[in-house]
Amino acid sequence: MKTITYRQNIRPTDSDAIAEIVRGSGFFSAAEETMARELAEERLEQGGRSSYRFLFAEEDGRVIGYTCYGPIPATAGSYDLYWIAVTQSLRGHGIGKQLLQRTGQIIRRLGGRQVYAETSSRPQYAPTRHFYEKCGYLPEAVLKDFYAPGDSKIIYSKTII
Repeated sequence: MKTITYRQNIRPTDSDAIAEIVRGSGFFSAAEETMARELAEERLEQGGRSSYRFLFAEEDGRVIGYTCYGPIPATAGSYDLYWIAVTQSLRGHGIGKQLLQRTGQIIRRLGGRQVYAETSSRPQYAPTRHFYEKCGYLPEAVLKDFYAPGDSKIIYSKTII
């Protein structure tokens, strides 16, 4: 694997790269792909006024993974991890773990103390749940049948201070 660089600033081409990564994952619906793209476009349009923040992993100038995160309004240092995704062909190489660690460091520098991530209870998301747990996130709550009957939301958290 080549050298991976990380950046926080968002570029106009990033919404297409995000959509490609999300689409290629095989996990997300078309509506979720649209949502991921819209968060990037909001950040591009609003700049610092947007609460959505990004961290991109690049290899040879090509986006290969990213996180989208932001502060939770009316909390004292809680942040949501909205998205973490890595190009399908590069999963299992530690890129996601690096993105998550670096995102946590950024959040800590911003005064964050707690990060929340959510995922589905469906069997296809077992690797995602294992990933969060391996990275030190703890399951805090299960919202039964949240997404659909038989598809609960699992909320994870990690203290980063």
